[in-house]
Amino acid sequence: MAKAGRQGSRASVWMADAGRRGGRRGGQPSGLDRERITAATVRLLDAEGLAGFSMRRLAAELNVTAMSVYWYVDTKDELLELALDAVFGELRHPGPEAGGDWRAQLRTLTAENRALLVRHPWLAPLLGTYLNIGPHALAFSRAVQAVMRGSGLPEHRLTGAISAVFQFVNGYGTVEGRFLARAADVGRSPDEYFADSVDAATEVPDTGGVVGEAQEIMTARGGGTVAEMLDRDFEFALDVLIAGIEAMVARD
Repeated sequence: MAKAGRQGSRASVWMADAGRRGGRRGGQPSGLDRERITAATVRLLDAEGLAGFSMRRLAAELNVTAMSVYWYVDTKDELLELALDAVFGELRHPGPEAGGDWRAQLRTLTAENRALLVRHPWLAPLLGTYLNIGPHALAFSRAVQAVMRGSGLPEHRLTGAISAVFQFVNGYGTVEGRFLARAADVGRSPDEYFADSVDAATEVPDTGGVVGEAQEIMTARGGGTVAEMLDRDFEFALDVLIAGIEAMVARD
């Protein structure tokens, strides 16, 4: 990226000059393009996370020199922005089966967003760090806005409702993804890791009552596995949010 004050960087790769958007510069090495570099970046981030990602590691994955990658991107930040938008291209938007029911359409979008965060645990830290105004992210934003307009909320309420729903989804998917990643790191299944955590908590002084109450709540809720519990909680929380939107529409 072009430097600002020799230290900072351009606010976003998507603010680059039109001629740089395709990543084509005269004299660049053959056999590479931005799409291939971005795909390799996503694979590395999935495998090793943000902490394990570097331009040198990426170059080794592509079997090129690090300088060859710099013909297409100026900084690591540019690559992370490109990877961020690339995975947003995986999101499935509501299809004809949802009809004109904004609730069903919203459920599709939230389920897709949650699954994306779980599938790519490195994604959450990048949200808010970068502007996330690439073409795939903007397409998702347009779909969300169109669905939320279908709820009947007035224009000045739309951004608040979108924030309520998708800040919830981002938080839920982030915690779920980290939980699953941690279970994998310690060599336990999600159910085993959850059971280990409950057992450990009951051994801490003065926590027996809290853990017991929590177990009663979980029993009442149902769901024998971690996946079932996570799905039920997510779906009910979304029901609460949808009911709130409906109540606001009726009040307005």
